[in-house]
Amino acid sequence: MKRWGLIGAFIIVLSGCSQTNGRYSIAQDHAPDRTPTAAEIIDPVPRFEPYSRQGNAPYSLFGENYQIIDDVQNYEEVGIASWYGRKFHGHLTSNGEYFNMFSMTAAHKTLPLPSYVRVINLDNGREAVVRVNDRGPFHPGRIIDLSYAAAFRLGVTDTGTANVKIEVLQPELKTETNELGLFVQIAATQSLESAQAAAQSVREKYALPATIREDEGLHKLLTGPFSELEAARWLTQLRAEGFAGAFRVELPLVNVSQSSDESRDESSEVPE
Repeated sequence: MKRWGLIGAFIIVLSGCSQTNGRYSIAQDHAPDRTPTAAEIIDPVPRFEPYSRQGNAPYSLFGENYQIIDDVQNYEEVGIASWYGRKFHGHLTSNGEYFNMFSMTAAHKTLPLPSYVRVINLDNGREAVVRVNDRGPFHPGRIIDLSYAAAFRLGVTDTGTANVKIEVLQPELKTETNELGLFVQIAATQSLESAQAAAQSVREKYALPATIREDEGLHKLLTGPFSELEAARWLTQLRAEGFAGAFRVELPLVNVSQSSDESRDESSEVPE
C-alpha cells in the first residue's frame, strides 16, 4: 500500500516520505474514517484528454530507468495491485492534480498520464474502471496502485493487495472531414526571414519538421504533427531550451501542409 509521490520532485522529497515531519503529516498510510459513497465508486467514462505536461517524461528511480509507453493500443498487464489513501490525500499526483482518495484513480509506472484502465480483480472477479494520473507503485511485482475508492470497489482494501489484470481503454475519436493534427507552435514573428531562419535552426538542431503558417500578418513557426505523448515531450523540451512561449495547438492538416509547401518554395527561390 505504501507508495511514492510526485515524479519530477521525487529527488527532493523521497528522503522525507516516511517521516511525519516531512512532506506528509502521517507516517503510515491507512484507510479514511468512512467508506466511499455509491456515487464515489461509479466508473469514470473514458474520454479523450491531452496527455499532461507533467509526469510523461522518462525518469529514473531507485536505480531503475522508466520509459513511458508510446503505443497503448491493446495494452494489457497482469500483476499485483495495491492501494493508497489517507496519507497521500490532498497531495499532488505526478501529472499535477491533487490526489483524492475518494476518486476512481490509480498510479502506474509507465502508462501515459492520464490513461483509462479497466482493472479486473482475478481473486474475486470484480471489475472497475480507473483514471491513471500518478506514478507508482515502486515495489517488486506490483503493477498498479489504486485509490482507496477504487480498491474498495474491487475488494482490495481488506486484503491490501490482489492479483489483477489491467486493460487500457481508448475512447473512440470522432472522424471529421477536415482532419486536425496536433502541433507545437514555437514562435511567431512579422518577419518571414526570421521565421525561415528559425525553422531551419529547428530542423538542424532537433531533426523536427518545421513549417511556417501565415496568419493575420504573423509568420507562425510550427512543428508536428505529433501524437499526444510526443507533443507533451517536445513542448517540455522546447520550453526548457529557450522557447518559453511555445504551446500546443490543433490545426487542419491540409492547411499546415499547404503552408509548409509554400514556405519551402519561398526559401528555395534564387534571385535572378
